[in-house]
Amino acid sequence: MTTVDEVSGPSRLAEPGEGISPEELQLAARNHGLPLEALRYDVTPVGLHYLLTHYDIPDTSAESHTLTIDGRVDRPLVLDLAELKRRPRVTHRVTLECAGNGRALLEPRPVSQPWLVEAVGTADWTGTPLAPLLRDAGLAPDAIEVLFTGADHGVERGVEQDYQRSLPVPEALREDVLLAYEMNGAPLLPQHGAPLRLVVPGWYGMAHVKWLHRIEALDREFTGYQNAVAYRVRQHADDPGVPVTRIEPRALVQPPGFPDFMSRARALRPGTVPLTGRAWSGHAPVTGVEVTVDGGLTWAPATLDPATGQAGKGSIGTQWAWRGWRYDWVATPGRYTLSARATDASGRTQPVEQPWNRGGFANNLVQRVEVAVLDA
Repeated sequence: MTTVDEVSGPSRLAEPGEGISPEELQLAARNHGLPLEALRYDVTPVGLHYLLTHYDIPDTSAESHTLTIDGRVDRPLVLDLAELKRRPRVTHRVTLECAGNGRALLEPRPVSQPWLVEAVGTADWTGTPLAPLLRDAGLAPDAIEVLFTGADHGVERGVEQDYQRSLPVPEALREDVLLAYEMNGAPLLPQHGAPLRLVVPGWYGMAHVKWLHRIEALDREFTGYQNAVAYRVRQHADDPGVPVTRIEPRALVQPPGFPDFMSRARALRPGTVPLTGRAWSGHAPVTGVEVTVDGGLTWAPATLDPATGQAGKGSIGTQWAWRGWRYDWVATPGRYTLSARATDASGRTQPVEQPWNRGGFANNLVQRVEVAVLDA
């Protein structure tokens, strides 16, 4: 008898000095990060936005797709895409980041999708707010979580499953949580969740369930794989851990100069070099970015782009989008290590030394960009 355990093994850590495995390379070919030069864009072009697909991209159809809302509700609903599009339409500009961003930089390395720092992107997501639909369905007083089910199906660590994630009811009832059917003004592409996906501003990407077809109100805590096993910060295999939720603050440098093809090492000419990048947090607005050009020995404040706030009627909400920053560096010949670190209004700041965790989640260790300033 053949079981799913024979095709899906347990999680593991890479051995000391172990390189990227063929399985990890296969994941890296299916998924992709943001080319860091694309940090120049306020809104990431769809084809450059980071992408993570857990299982297969399902075969869905906008014409036949329906969304069921049931469970602990008074009035179960079944709506097609046309009905959802007749409801109030809003757009939010939201920065999404994969919870595993930075995983491949840890030692020992958790063996999984080998992200460096590029698993991020910012898009204009258009759809209808979730909260009014939940109110229309009539959440029962004993409902404590809302479960979201996507159409993608697979096996992970020996567990066969549809991709499912839940949110506490207060999070699901936030007015900025969207059922999105457009990205950057166009219908969702298959790889980004067409025809319908969830967008939960401020949370890591695992919460933004793609190919969404069912929403179920629960009177209990959801104990499915993606909540109870995956996406938890733990120190060892038997540690129950704590759940991954909101995005930790991060700043990225748009690498200056020009790259070597193989190593991506940067070269540039001496003179005044404008260092630019983006900063974001899912906890609170970014209040500052500091830059170092000497590997962290000294830090200097960067200039932040003006903050934008809550959207007015008919406008785009941008309070969950990254902010641009700039720092003018007078570069002289030599080798340098550039980094930036963000601080948000909650007091959180990026670490320069990252505490390790077994899944490689929420690793917001500062980026390091090695550059060589050439002789003039």
